[in-house]
Amino acid sequence: MQDGSIESNSEFRVGQRVHSVGDPRRTGTVKYVGPIQGYSGTWVGVDWDSGDAKHDGSVNGFRYFRARSDRSGSFVRAHSLSPGISLLEALQLRYRGHSTKEEEDDMYVLSASNKRVSIQLVGKDKIQDKLSRFEELTGASLSYMDVSTPGVPCQIGTTVPKLKELDLTGNLLSEWKDLGTICDELPSLAALNISNNLMLLEICELPQLKSIRILVLNNTGINWKQIEILKDSLPAIEELHLIGNTISTILPTSSFVVRGFDSLRLLNLDDNCIAEWDEILKLSQLRSLEQLYLNKNNLNRIYYPNKNRMPEFLGGNELQKESPMPFENLCCLLLGGNNIEDLTSVDSLNTFPKLVDIRLSENPVADPGRGGIPRFVLVARLAKVEILNGSEVSPRERKDSEIRYVRLIMSKLQDNPEEIKLLHPRFAELKKSHGIEDEKPLVGATGPQKMASGLLSITLKCVGPSIGEKPPLTKKLPATTTVGKLKILCESFFKLKSIKPKLFLQEEGSPLPMLLEDEMDSLMDLGIGNETTILVDEES
Repeated sequence: MQDGSIESNSEFRVGQRVHSVGDPRRTGTVKYVGPIQGYSGTWVGVDWDSGDAKHDGSVNGFRYFRARSDRSGSFVRAHSLSPGISLLEALQLRYRGHSTKEEEDDMYVLSASNKRVSIQLVGKDKIQDKLSRFEELTGASLSYMDVSTPGVPCQIGTTVPKLKELDLTGNLLSEWKDLGTICDELPSLAALNISNNLMLLEICELPQLKSIRILVLNNTGINWKQIEILKDSLPAIEELHLIGNTISTILPTSSFVVRGFDSLRLLNLDDNCIAEWDEILKLSQLRSLEQLYLNKNNLNRIYYPNKNRMPEFLGGNELQKESPMPFENLCCLLLGGNNIEDLTSVDSLNTFPKLVDIRLSENPVADPGRGGIPRFVLVARLAKVEILNGSEVSPRERKDSEIRYVRLIMSKLQDNPEEIKLLHPRFAELKKSHGIEDEKPLVGATGPQKMASGLLSITLKCVGPSIGEKPPLTKKLPATTTVGKLKILCESFFKLKSIKPKLFLQEEGSPLPMLLEDEMDSLMDLGIGNETTILVDEES
C-alpha cells in the first residue's frame, strides 16, 4: 500500500480540502497524489464527503489510500479539482461581481398557467452599491464559495473593518489556525458559521476569540475533546451549535462535569448520537445555560439528579457543597425525535427549577399512535410548561387539559387510589384545585350528581369533502356517550345517508386532531369536557 505519495510539482497535497470543478457542493479530502499502475501521469485520490464515488482507495487489487467507505473514493486528474480561493477573493465575487445572464434567467416564478415569469429586482443597483462598500459591511454570507484560505495577512481587517457576522458554510476550510487568523483580523466579529467544513482533529495556533458570541460548528466532525480545547479560546461565547457531529459522549478534561463556558446560554446538540442521560448531566453545572437542544439523539429516559446522585458527577460531597443546583437556569429543553417512552421521564421534567419550554414530539411517549399519551395529558402532567412542542399552552388550554385529565383518571382508576397515587403524581392536586368531586349517587335535584350523569356541550363540525358545507352543530350530550353512538348521531344530525363518519378530536395547541378510533370509548373515558370541538370526516 502506498500512503499518500506526493509529487513535488503537484498543486495538491494530502489532507487538502477540494471540490469538483463545476460543482462547489461536491467536496472531499485529498488522500493521495501520484502515479497509478497502468495509467500515465499524475492522479489525485479523493475521499468524497458524499460517499458517492467508485471505490475504497484501491485499484486492481493495489491500495493507494483508505477511504471512509467502500465507494467514497475516486481518482481524478488535477484539472478536475479546485483548491479553492481566499476569503477576500470570495468577498469580491459575492459583493462586487455582476450576476451573469444565466443567473438572472434562473430568477423566475411560475404563473397560474405554469409559465415562467422573470423577476426584476427593484433597487438592485442601489443594494449592490451598498453591499460593495466593504468598509461599511457588517454581515457577509460566503456559503459554498470555495473559500480555503484567509488570504494575504493583514488585508481582511482593513478591507471589512466593521464585519460582525460571517457565514462560511460549506467551504474548504480545515485548519483551525485559518479561523484564528480570520477572527484575529476582525475584532468586531461576533457571529461565525463554519458549518459543513470538515475541520482537522488537531487544534493549534488558535488565539483568544474574545468577541465571538455565536459559533456554529454543525457537521464539522468536531468531538467534545476538541470543544474542551476551544473553550479556553471562547471567553464570551453565548451560543454554540454542534448539530450533526456524531457526538456520543461528553468528556470534560479537568472535572466530572463540564466547567467554564460562563456566558453560554444556548447549546445545540441536535442530531448527534447521545444515548445516555448521564452524559447530559455532565452539562448540569453550566450556570448560564438557558436553552439545551437535544432533538434527534438516542435518549430513552430523563431524570433530574437528586442530592444523593450528584456527588457521582461532582467528584465528592465537598465539591457538591460549592456547586449550584443542576440546570439552575435551564428554561428550554428540546427532546424531540428521541426514544423516550416512560411517563416517569415526563414527570421528572417538573423537577427542573425553571423549565417552561419543552419539546417531546416524535418520542413514543408523546405519540398516541405508538401507545403514547395525547397532548392534553402532557399539559396536565407538566405543571410549569408554557410552550409544548412549539405551541403555547394558554391558561384556557391548561385548565381544560387538567380537568379532562382528572376525569379520564377517575373514569378508569376510581377504585384504585394507590395506583392513582403511584402513576399519576399530580392527580390529587389537580382534583382539589379544580373542585372535582368523586362520583356519588344522585341525592336529589340540588344534591351532588355522578360525574357521568352530567351533560357536555359538544360542537360537531363537518370537514369531509363529500359531506358538503354544513353549519357546525352544538349539542348537549351525556358524558357516557360512546364514540360509536356519536357516529350514529352524526349520521342523523347531518343526514349522512351513504357516508360512514370518522371522528377527530380538535385540541387547542395540537397541530393535528386526534382520531377517535375505539367505538367503545365514552366521552368521559377520553376525558372530553365542555365546549369541545369534534371534527366529522368521512371514511376513505
